[in-house]
Amino acid sequence: MMKLTGINRMLPSSRSRACQRGVSLIELMVALVISLVLIGGAIQVYSFSRQNYEVNESVVRLQETARYALSVLEPDIRMANSWGLSKGSVFVESAPDLPESDCGADFARIVTATLDGTNNEYSFGCPADGAGAVGSADTLVVRRASVAPSSVTSGRLLVCSTRSSIQLVDDSSVCTAEPPFGQVNDLIVNAYYIGRDSNYLAGLPTLHRFGLVNSTDFADVAVVPGVEDMQIQFGIDPSGNRGIATGYVNPGEVPVGAQIVSVRLWLLVRAETPEQGYKNEETYEYADRDHANGTTADLNGTGAATQAYKPDDGYRRMLVSRTILVRNAMGI
Repeated sequence: MMKLTGINRMLPSSRSRACQRGVSLIELMVALVISLVLIGGAIQVYSFSRQNYEVNESVVRLQETARYALSVLEPDIRMANSWGLSKGSVFVESAPDLPESDCGADFARIVTATLDGTNNEYSFGCPADGAGAVGSADTLVVRRASVAPSSVTSGRLLVCSTRSSIQLVDDSSVCTAEPPFGQVNDLIVNAYYIGRDSNYLAGLPTLHRFGLVNSTDFADVAVVPGVEDMQIQFGIDPSGNRGIATGYVNPGEVPVGAQIVSVRLWLLVRAETPEQGYKNEETYEYADRDHANGTTADLNGTGAATQAYKPDDGYRRMLVSRTILVRNAMGI
């Protein structure tokens, strides 16, 4: 028989034909479905990661705002009633011809109220910035001498102090004692309130501070945006000589003869923009804001004072509280 060796070698085998066969339609569809599932999972993971990142960033920003606001308020409150070489605002003698300030005739020079404020209202003689102050927020006023000696001799209110006397003047040449037996410091008067707007975004509440810049003028400075509410209470020693707080009262309710030894402070911090998919349904109760008095969704609304705050919107918030000891309280 004739051998067809060459021809057999040229014909493809069944195994070669199987290797050269393409992917079937069913296999292709299965592969596409698996790929879509994997891509969808990756997109979902990315979406969740992005959402978590935005939430964490918002919370961190709220913490930074609260931390910065407290870093401004706390040292100022702590140093209240510091008057240079002596202490005790009741011993400060004011010159009779001191000028009146633009925030009120005695707003700067009545230093006996080293810690003062208003409860759930704005009553400074100088107008609030922008659209005004948040109607039901508290205000706080701190009066004291500067930590460092003054570098000026006139043009602003000055505190002249010795170990036994304190004078409030607007010209250091009338001080009864000069260094090294006396010391001249600037009078510090800082008045804090919550404004409805920030300098760059209407409707973003902001912590503001009026600061005394010369004998008569106060400058309104935006301390930090995002502070929606401020509530304060004064820790008092009714006896006036122990230096221990036995209770806390609202501004304007300090009994005659009582000593303010500490300040309890609440700040409600709000995000700058609403968060997509988030709804704030929290009810905030703090200071004299009590659910028993009702709830409000607008801190500027009628009757919002003393009511618990339930915003019901898309802004994330954080409530912080701090109790601050007044270092020179025993001098009051």
